[in-house]
Amino acid sequence: MSLLSRTSYPVKPPEHLQVILTDIEEQICVLVDGCTKHLKTEEGIETTCRIAGGWVRDKLLGAESNDIDIALSDMMGEPFAEHLVKFARTQGVVASEVAKIEKNPDQSKHLETATFRILDRSIDVVNLRSEEYTGDSRIPNQVTFGTPLQDALRRDITINALFYNIHTRSVEDFTEKARPYWGIHDLKNGIVRTPLPPRETFLDDPLRVIRCVRFASRFDFAMEPELETAVKDPIIQAALRTKVSRERVGEELTKMVKGRNPRHAIQLLHDLSLFASVFSVLPNDISSALSSPVQDNASGLKAAVLLDTVLHPSPSKLPAVHPTMLSISEDPSCAARLFLAAALTPYKGITYSDRKKKPHPAVEAAIRESLKLGTQNHFLDGIPALFAAAEILQLPRLDDDRFALPSDRVAIGLRLRDKIVHNSNTGSHWTSSLLFSLVQDLLPHYDLENDILDVDRASGIIAIYNCFVDRVLELKLQDVVDARPILDGREVSAALGAQRAGPWLGQVLDQVVEWQLGHPHQTKDDCIAWLRTQQAAGKIIINQPSEPVTKKLRTK
Repeated sequence: MSLLSRTSYPVKPPEHLQVILTDIEEQICVLVDGCTKHLKTEEGIETTCRIAGGWVRDKLLGAESNDIDIALSDMMGEPFAEHLVKFARTQGVVASEVAKIEKNPDQSKHLETATFRILDRSIDVVNLRSEEYTGDSRIPNQVTFGTPLQDALRRDITINALFYNIHTRSVEDFTEKARPYWGIHDLKNGIVRTPLPPRETFLDDPLRVIRCVRFASRFDFAMEPELETAVKDPIIQAALRTKVSRERVGEELTKMVKGRNPRHAIQLLHDLSLFASVFSVLPNDISSALSSPVQDNASGLKAAVLLDTVLHPSPSKLPAVHPTMLSISEDPSCAARLFLAAALTPYKGITYSDRKKKPHPAVEAAIRESLKLGTQNHFLDGIPALFAAAEILQLPRLDDDRFALPSDRVAIGLRLRDKIVHNSNTGSHWTSSLLFSLVQDLLPHYDLENDILDVDRASGIIAIYNCFVDRVLELKLQDVVDARPILDGREVSAALGAQRAGPWLGQVLDQVVEWQLGHPHQTKDDCIAWLRTQQAAGKIIINQPSEPVTKKLRTK
């Protein structure tokens, strides 16, 4: 069974590309045009206002965008924004105060930007600019006022280099003056292309490599061959590792896995030989302390393809995965976490030791160091938990002692309540843990090189997981994964005649949970009676000092 050839869904532009403004966008354009006329008449200041970048692209594709970036000719953003806000208020339009975003080259903010809200839309204003790069930094060493053409050429790809002239209400594509193909052409034909030759563009700012991957996966557009060749250039890939902050790489990758087609993004990273430059940039003290070499990068793509296959099944001989396992994946943050975990499969089972010789999962270091991602979206805490849960849940056969003794309700319930498998603090849910475990169990049966899945073996594995979920639902264990112990600490202490809590209490509460799993219809009084029987039989020992310990005051 072939998986890589799964039907893709490219974003197809409307037959006639045009910008159709909403009522609010029309009002904003009227205000901006009126403000420029007022400036020229009253103060002799002339400027041309163009909406730039993503808003133009999305509008031409028939999508809506709430963020409007205005690029000015011959004028800085902050003074124009101040004029615009005042002008809007004279027209009875509510507008917020203007805030200035200072330059922050590490976050790709090379110029001061003025930002404010008007008619419930976020507006950023900046001047057109030209950039020059030298040395080993992706930060331009010189940023100056530029022409529309210069501003367009400094952008990452042609479809992001389009302008919408507010005064003439027309789309302007200046990239056509630089290359045989240009933004409108590439938007119509689904092509990712750089305004300047790609090697030049990527050497100036290697982050554009990752952005090309993101937009190609988002729209399911094809990359031009020259661009693909430039991406695979070892010099470009070395620049990506050394010139781009890991935070920026992590930010772009987050947008990919939370985007429209994360499987395609991971496939592009693999096909363009970018896995190492993205996922494996670790400090020497960690990379030298790995318990074993990182696995073949292909395992990351294999896992992503299998995950995508079970999440979006197509008519085939492969049985459908139980819908209960798929329900949690409808949460965008959970789906993103699953795809990023899949991509990090090469780190599966590998650990490293810190200075105190304490072992940690290597996947945690990859997330923290190579991608600089934290607990947002539960990446840093949730993804290592997915790998640990996959070991606990591996091939959950109902006749396996792990899930059968002392009773299947108790055994399965305890596994599902394990904090690694199900824990809201890390975003872990027993269904997503089970789904990720299924993907890992399918890996050995998928030949990526020949794009063949062993349907018989895969079907058998899916059947094991589906039977397990059926049993969970039959036992109504989905209702108890978050249930509190039937008795709290005070009630347990009172039942056993304990004066104070201690380490023993946590152990007894665990026993209470196990008892209530095995006795779902019994009451608190029944549990108290059972506890006292256990205590009388010597199976519960309360270890605590007979008298409170007091400290003597030290005297001089």
